[in-house]
Amino acid sequence: MNRKQGVEADLHCHTTASDGLWSPRELVKEAASLGLKGVGITDHDTVSGWEEAEKAGQEYGLEILKGIELNTEVDGIEVHILGYEPDLKIGGLLEKLNYLRGARYRRMLKIIERLNTLNIRITPEDVEKYASGESIGRPHVAQALIEAGYAHSLKDAFARYIGFGAPAYVARYKITPQEAIETIRQAGGVAVLAHPGIRRLEGSLQEWISYGLQGLETSHSEHSAEDEARYRELAEKYGLVATGGSDFHGEKRKPGVKLGEWGTSLETLYRIRDLARHTRIKTELKGIE
Repeated sequence: MNRKQGVEADLHCHTTASDGLWSPRELVKEAASLGLKGVGITDHDTVSGWEEAEKAGQEYGLEILKGIELNTEVDGIEVHILGYEPDLKIGGLLEKLNYLRGARYRRMLKIIERLNTLNIRITPEDVEKYASGESIGRPHVAQALIEAGYAHSLKDAFARYIGFGAPAYVARYKITPQEAIETIRQAGGVAVLAHPGIRRLEGSLQEWISYGLQGLETSHSEHSAEDEARYRELAEKYGLVATGGSDFHGEKRKPGVKLGEWGTSLETLYRIRDLARHTRIKTELKGIE
């Protein structure tokens, strides 16, 4: 394994609760075997993997940072926001997540309708059997296409049928970065901009900080060394937490992205928890005033 020096925690991981290939327990067990000290569970639009991950964390002696990933869009550009350690009892996060998962399901139905017009016969049930958790996405549709013999790989399924510009592509419902950040903060969580180097998002940083952004994912599987250095400088400049994670989904889902090869220190995990704790205290005090 080629884990970078100082990487003790991989804070960007996906499980079968959304579009990852490993269950929360399998992911935590593997992380422990690799010598990691902590992982962040950041499934898309769902927190259903948290409980299993925390139980596994206790079993394997690993720190678990509870999180989510929200896909947002502004001016036609996709922006991913990570939310760490939100309190599900305050704010409207659960309601927002329920709506987003419903939108994902409706999108899946529209994709299937378009595939059917192309004489590709798959059903919602064909797709649902690949979605172990609550959150359905295009990778699950791609798996159904592969099983039915219409594609030979995920890359092929996306390129020919369901990727952007392909005949069965359907745009995803997205909230704005402001809405995602504010939703996370209202739930007492820590809002972090994920993998900013993929689309060079630094131009909007100050605006998003004004909405409550608190962190910047500097170490990521799609960041170059130059990207990481640039975003660490920006995190220091704006007083943001510099976080890190692989964006692990599993080899067949994201080839070459290995668990724990990108990440951050255990100290960063603890700092995020402290930030969330202080946010919740401020939220509670504001409610008393």
